[in-house]
Amino acid sequence: MNQIADICTLSAIEMAKLIREGELSARETVEAHLTQIERVNPSVNAIVTLVADQARKSAFEADEAQAKGRPLGRLHGLPTAHKDLQPTKGIRTTFGSRIFKDFVPGEDSLLVERVKSAGAIMLGKTNTPEFGAGSQTYNEVFGPTLNPWDKTKTCGGSSGGAAVALACHMLPIADGTDLGGSLRNPASFCNVVGLRPSPGRVPVRPAVGLCPLGVEGPMARSVADLAFYFSVIADTGPHFAQPLGRAFQGVRVAWWKDLGGIPIDSRVRRITNSQRRVFESLGCIVEEAEPDFTGADETFRTLRFRSTSLRLADHAKRHPDLIKDALLWEIEQGNRLTGRDLRKAEAKHMDLNRSMRRFMERYEFFVLPVSQVLPFDVNQHWPEEIEGTRMATYIDWMKSCYYISVMDTPSISVPCGFTSEGLPIGIQIVGRHGDDWGLLQVAHAFETANHFRESI
Repeated sequence: MNQIADICTLSAIEMAKLIREGELSARETVEAHLTQIERVNPSVNAIVTLVADQARKSAFEADEAQAKGRPLGRLHGLPTAHKDLQPTKGIRTTFGSRIFKDFVPGEDSLLVERVKSAGAIMLGKTNTPEFGAGSQTYNEVFGPTLNPWDKTKTCGGSSGGAAVALACHMLPIADGTDLGGSLRNPASFCNVVGLRPSPGRVPVRPAVGLCPLGVEGPMARSVADLAFYFSVIADTGPHFAQPLGRAFQGVRVAWWKDLGGIPIDSRVRRITNSQRRVFESLGCIVEEAEPDFTGADETFRTLRFRSTSLRLADHAKRHPDLIKDALLWEIEQGNRLTGRDLRKAEAKHMDLNRSMRRFMERYEFFVLPVSQVLPFDVNQHWPEEIEGTRMATYIDWMKSCYYISVMDTPSISVPCGFTSEGLPIGIQIVGRHGDDWGLLQVAHAFETANHFRESI
C-alpha cells in the first residue's frame, strides 16, 4: 500500500492493524498524512503548528522499535495532532491567544502523555478560538478555520481544527475539549463524531481554574474509531476497546420536544426528527419526553463566567488590548458574581443532576439536536438571530449543547444527514450518568442502521 488516499482514508482501527501486522509502516503512514496536510490544509487552516521533522523522526523510531520486537502501544504508529489548548512539551501552544503566540510549554498535559505512551505520533496542533471561548474557530494568531463542506462557513468550535482535520483525512484521530458543546458542535458541522464524556472519565491536568462542567474527549470519523481512541485517554480505558455490538429491542428512548422553548432552525428540526425512525428500526420504544431544564441556563452561565474570570482576569488586566471583546465581557460577568450567586448555582447544578437521574430511570437515552443552527458565515462571529429570535450574547445559540453539559451526562454527536445546501447535521444522543459505554453502543447502532456516511 503506497497511495496517499488509500492510507489516509483508512479507519483508525484498520490503520493501526495494518501497522501492527507489518503491512504498513509508521513512516509510510506519517508521510501520507503529511502530504495530505500539505495538499489540503492551506485551504482550510485546521492544523496551525506542524512538526513534520519531529513526526518523521518519531515514525522512524516507532518502526525500529517494532522491528526489534518491543511492546507496542494501542495507537502505535497512528498520526494525531492535539488541540491548541493542550500543553505539548517543546511544541508551541498558543491557546489561540496573541498573549501566548510564542509560548512553548515545558511539559505535556496528561492527555498528551497518555497518547504518546500509547504510541501515537504527533504531527502538530489544531486550531481553536481564543482560549477555547465560543463555538466559532477563529483567532488573531492563526485566523479562521473553514468548513470543508462549504469554505464560506464556520466549522464550529472550539475543537474546530480537530473536526476539520478529521473530515479532510489529515488525521485519523483527534482530541478536543467541551464545556458548552466544543466537541459536539464542530462534529455536527463537519460530519464527524464527537463525544463529551462523563465528567472525570478523562482526567484533566493541568486543571487550574477549570469549570466543573469542562471535559476533554475524543473525535473521529466513526463511533468505532472514537471508542478505540477513547480506550487510551479514558480511565478504565481498555473497557472501551471491546466490540460495540448490542441489541436495543425494547430500550426506552426519550425524544426531545422543545427544550424549554429555545429557538431552533427549522431545517435542523426537520432533519433531526427524521431520524426517529432509525431508533424505532432498532427496536427502541421512542416517546416524546424531556427533562426539566428550568435553571439550566443561569447555572451554566454562572459556573462558566466564574471559571473564565478565575483563569483570565489577570491576563485581562495586563493585556486588555490582546483579548477579544466577548471574553472581556465574560470576565467582567464573572468578576461581578457574589458568593451567594455561586452557592445558588452549585446547588442548582446538583438539583439538575438529581432531576436528570430521575428522568433517566425511565429512559436509557435522550435524543435532541446538537446545534440550534446550521454552519453559518465564517466572517460572522456568532449567530445573532435564530428563527426571528435575537441572540443577546455570543453563547446564546449553544443552549441545545450546554443544557446537557450542566446535567453531567455523557453525550455524543453522530452524523445524520445533509441539508439541501449540502451542509452536514449531527444528532445528539445523551446517555445515563457514567454510562459512556452504553452511549457508544447506541451511537454505533444508530450509525450502522442509518446507512449514512459521506466524506469530502
